[in-house]
Amino acid sequence: MEASRLTLVVGVLLLTLLGAFLYWRYVWFFRNPPRTPPVAEGILSPADGTVVYVRRVAPGEQVVVIKEGLAATVGDILKADEHEPKIVIGIFMSPFDVHYNRAPLPGTISMIRHYPAEGENLYMGTMHLRILLDWPPLYAGSAHIVQNERTVTRFEGEYRGAPLPAYVVQIGSRGVNGIESHYAVGDPVARGAVFGMIRIGSQVDLVVPAREGFSLKVAPGDTVRAGETILIE
Repeated sequence: MEASRLTLVVGVLLLTLLGAFLYWRYVWFFRNPPRTPPVAEGILSPADGTVVYVRRVAPGEQVVVIKEGLAATVGDILKADEHEPKIVIGIFMSPFDVHYNRAPLPGTISMIRHYPAEGENLYMGTMHLRILLDWPPLYAGSAHIVQNERTVTRFEGEYRGAPLPAYVVQIGSRGVNGIESHYAVGDPVARGAVFGMIRIGSQVDLVVPAREGFSLKVAPGDTVRAGETILIE
């Protein structure tokens, strides 16, 4: 009798865990709660998650040193050369964050470019663990920043009455099941509107020109929300 009762309890527990996993994987993961961009002027976060680096960099300057002998420049992140100073903000999205990505400013999409992994897609467990342990630098040992597949979207936006291009880089993890773009080149996109998503854990970087007077409003370790948190004023 005791053995039967134990078997029943174990069976119920396993079914509960399986049900919870299936609900997370196929229902809760795809939640897309409404977001209201703030009235205040500012460049918005394109992703939910934790900020892992915030840097102003000159052309060719290293954004982060991942480990000895491996660093990331803007060119490594965008997979294209850039010739003016940039602000780069990296955001890690855990499997429990909302994975829909939103436009950081109003504008028109001028480029959507997908780059395959250089080698194989790496897991992002090191970054996730360092965030959970609050162990800076949060990006240390995370070679996925330069190696993994990514989609780079360029927005031809406007900020403070002047043109401002902005790149959003969607970096996929090894377990990612697709990077989606919901718009096409030439489409207008409103500030804070959903433009795509990444399935399961991932990272999203924002890259904009480092214009005079720009003020950074976040720091590594901060939690941000897509379409609502102001990253740059």
